This record gives sequence, C-alpha cells and structure tokens, in this order.
Amino acid sequence: MAEKYIYWFEELGKEHNDLVGKKCANLGEMSKLGLPVPPGFAISIDGYKYFLEETNALKEIKSYLKELKRGIENLDVLNEASSEIRQIVESKEMPEPLKKMILSSYEKLCHRCEMNDVAVATRSAGPVSHPGQYETYLNVKGKIDLLEKVKKVWASTFNPRSLAFRHRKGFPLESDPIGVAVLKMVKARSAGVVFTADPNTGDTSKIILEANWGLGESVVSGELMPDKYILEKQSLEIYEKRLGTKHRYIACKDIGICEEETPSFMKDSFCLKEEELKEIGKLAKTLE
Repeated sequence: MAEKYIYWFEELGKEHNDLVGKKCANLGEMSKLGLPVPPGFAISIDGYKYFLEETNALKEIKSYLKELKRGIENLDVLNEASSEIRQIVESKEMPEPLKKMILSSYEKLCHRCEMNDVAVATRSAGPVSHPGQYETYLNVKGKIDLLEKVKKVWASTFNPRSLAFRHRKGFPLESDPIGVAVLKMVKARSAGVVFTADPNTGDTSKIILEANWGLGESVVSGELMPDKYILEKQSLEIYEKRLGTKHRYIACKDIGICEEETPSFMKDSFCLKEEELKEIGKLAKTLE
C-alpha cells in the first residue's frame, strides 16, 4: 500500500482541509503559528475510504440499505439502520497496512511524550464543520483501545442524526468520509471555549471565555452554566465575570472519562485565575 494515510500536525495547514478534515488542518495551522497544540497526528479522509472498501464494509452497507423495505424517515427505522450499520463498521478488523501505520504513529507519539502508553483523544474531522454531529472519545490508552476508538469515530458517521441529515440533503447514505485527529490527552484542571468576538452581538472589542472545572466537554455540551469572563481585547483586563452553577464536571478515569458532582467549594469558586485569563486572551489574539 503506497498511499499515505497518516500526517503529523506539523505537516499540515489550512490548505489540507480536504485531505484530513477541517479540525486536523486547523490544528496543523496552529502548530505552525507556534501555539501550544498537544502533539498528535491525523488519519486522513482517504484512510476512512480505504477501511470501508478494503474490509467490504461499504459493500455490506450498500446491500443493507438496498434491502431496507421501509422509508428511512420513520424514526424507528432510522435508529435500527444506524445500529445495524455501526455494527457492520465496528465488527471489521483494521486492515493490516493501515493498522501498522496507526500503531507505528502511536508508538512515535508515545516516544515523543516519553510515555509507554500515552493517553490520547480521538476526534472526528470532517471537510465541512458539523459541530456535535460525530463522536469523540477521550482518555484512550493503549494500542487495542486506540484502534477500537478510531473505528467507533468512523462508525459515528452513521449515527441517527447523521443519517437523517444526509437523507434530508439528498447525500449518499452509505458513506460520509472524515478524518480523525489523534492527539495527546490534556487532563485539564479547567477547560472551556474562547471567542475573539461576542458571538451574540458581534462586538470585536471583547474576548469572551466560558469554562468549567475538568474537561471541556461539559461546556460545549451546553448542559450546564459555566463561568463566564469578558475581557477587553486590547488591554486583556477583565471587563466582567459571572460565576456559573457548575454543578457537574467531566474528569478522567484510568481509561476513559466520567461525570462527577462538583464539590461545594469548587461550585463557589471561579475555575480560572486572572493570569490564566490573560494568557488565554493573548493566545486567542494571536490565533485571530
């Protein structure tokens, strides 16, 4: 197999959007800017296509969809189709050439991080952004777990909302090629999101941050009220800050993650310090 399916972030830039997906391309662009991006690599969109074709999963998916008697607009049928197709994808063995590429890259990442089995995050990276549509797996550890989670990310392109989206838009149901980002897991004390303009008003003189204790999934899910900070973009001084309820947070286990109830003293405390806010603001301005 002469094709190259693995790319380190530092090899990539925004021009590689259609090769590895937008998220991976942007991580590469951020690496070139010297921003503190966790080390990692991208499995290309062609890697997804190769897996489905080489394992005959694509042929089986097409056959299943062809034999589907009832319209897919029915919710029960949609859920059943999703379950059946995901089982097809997840049951396949990783083709040996691709398996060697992924595991070799993982070994190099472990070496770079000076760890035997570095914990990683596996995230989907489509050529077009679909926030929240595909699945992410956090604190993945070891070769077997990594291969399984990569397949699960690919299989998530057949979840009910993704099938419904493609059906509604008239896109092919049997495939939706994506890249996968595999990057060193950051076991964060606090995490969140930052905007270099107010997303509600468009005010470009402010930087907006929202954060919670633990990993950032609790913030991006929208299931709780995080701490909110507003900075003056020019001076990075705090313009306003509001304490969130933060009743739950996401933490790392030995492998994988779990949701925990936030202790009272953490609920009542801001999760970011002033010096941290200014440093995040500096990085956000550089990226902007």
